[in-house]
Amino acid sequence: MTKRSQLVWGVVFGIIFGFLLQKGGVTKYDVIIGQLLLEDFTVIKIMLSAVVTGMIGIHLMKSLGWIQLSPKSGSWGKNAIGGLIFGLGFALLGYCPGTIAGAIGNGYLDALVGGLTGILLGSGLLAAAYPNLRGGILKKGDFGTLTLPRLLKVNDWIVIIPLSGLLILLLYLMERAGL
Repeated sequence: MTKRSQLVWGVVFGIIFGFLLQKGGVTKYDVIIGQLLLEDFTVIKIMLSAVVTGMIGIHLMKSLGWIQLSPKSGSWGKNAIGGLIFGLGFALLGYCPGTIAGAIGNGYLDALVGGLTGILLGSGLLAAAYPNLRGGILKKGDFGTLTLPRLLKVNDWIVIIPLSGLLILLLYLMERAGL
C-alpha cells in the first residue's frame, strides 16, 4: 500500500469516525458535561467501542501487511504534560480535540471560537516551551517505544483478543446497568 493510499484511507476513516461521533451525540456540550459529572456515559461507551474497533482494525491491517506501526517514544513526563494540557482544555471548554472538530462541523460557535483558539494557543505554547521541556520533564520516566505486547514478549493478538473481550464485557455490563 502506497503512502498516498494510506493517507486517503486515513482521511476516509477520519470522516467516518467524525460522523459516528456526531451521530452518537458526543459533539454536544451537554453530553460531554454529563459524562464529566458521571450522569451520562455515552462518551465512555463510544470511546471504548472506538478503542476496540481501532485496536482490532489497526492490528488486522498490520497483520495483512497493509500498514506498518511506528510507535513513538513515550515517558511518564510526556504523559503528565499531555494530560495536563488536555485536561485544562477539556475543563475550560468541555470538548476534547475530536469532539471539537465534530462540534465545529455541527456549527457550534463555542467550539469554533474557543476550541480552535485553544488548540492554536496550546500548540503554540507547547512549541515555544518544547526546547526547555525536551531535556527535562519530557525525559522523566522514559520507556521508549515499549508496548504491552513487547513488554510481555508475546504476539500482539495475545493481548488484543482478551483485552477486546474485557472491554466488550464492560460495555455490555454498562448497558445492562442502564449507564
